[in-house]
Amino acid sequence: MKLIDSFGRQINYLRLSVTDRCNLRCKYCMSEDGVAACQHNDILPYESLHLIAQAAVSMGIEKIRVTGGEPLVRNGIVPFLARLSAIDGLRHLAISTNGILLPEMAQDLFQAGVQRLNISMDSLQEDKYRQITHGGDLKKVFAGLKAAEKAGFPPPKINVVAMRGFNDDEIFDFTEMTRDYGYSVRFIEYMPTLDLVDWQKQVISGQEILDRISSKYQLEEVEKGPFAGPSKDYRIAGAQGSIGIITAVSGHFCATCNRIRITSTGKAKSCLFSNHEIDLAPLLRNHNQVGVRRKLEELVENKPQCHALSIDGYEHENFLMSQVGG
Repeated sequence: MKLIDSFGRQINYLRLSVTDRCNLRCKYCMSEDGVAACQHNDILPYESLHLIAQAAVSMGIEKIRVTGGEPLVRNGIVPFLARLSAIDGLRHLAISTNGILLPEMAQDLFQAGVQRLNISMDSLQEDKYRQITHGGDLKKVFAGLKAAEKAGFPPPKINVVAMRGFNDDEIFDFTEMTRDYGYSVRFIEYMPTLDLVDWQKQVISGQEILDRISSKYQLEEVEKGPFAGPSKDYRIAGAQGSIGIITAVSGHFCATCNRIRITSTGKAKSCLFSNHEIDLAPLLRNHNQVGVRRKLEELVENKPQCHALSIDGYEHENFLMSQVGG
């Protein structure tokens, strides 16, 4: 079965948030003091999240990425991931994490059936990393990379939110990481989700990033795999890893968008930057999988052709990335 929206796009990718909580306070995601966490009763129990996943896979979803907040802070996450990996028809299970807890958990995640890790790491400098995360320990992230390799994971994707005047001086350092390791370093344009004045000043376009890299390295395009995301991928000649550019602001990739997302409170969204959402919680309380399927069909049918975010501004309401599942 294939899930096709009204613009002919095949929707086969679900981002499933399991919590709004996080053990870091990244500046572009939340304030230093954090945010008022959702009430415990508002967060979907694992049984409900599993029901959504089963319904989605039965409709044509082939890939699920578990997100947060930071998904590894939620108790019971490993057994839940094992249940997800056992869903008949699911072809790819991945998780997005900041890597802080990977040293202790990587082996268990691999044994649970997680196939790929995305790790957020916006600086390779300890002081700068501590600043952007409001206290994060970069050494733990590097220990997590080693633990993931030892556990048997393929080299992870490393997500870098590129911010002008903050970490754009590290573009070459991140690029060098791909030379001797299999890491896929993906530079993501800064996206306005919080109510910040002059947010455009922080945006460094994907084309500028690519031009900088091309000025020093010879690049070749990389053919994307069947479950690849929206990045445009390249490789330094002879490198083991790759470089990706994600241009949500300067160059929309909406025409090939294949995803929907569920927040940890049960709100279904067809676009990160859409104000429209469908509340699945009432159906989940009654374990109504048929109703969930119908609502997901409605969500896909009404998926917008394109979001309205650009360097000139945006129309979406401000939101916290940690509460949407980024």
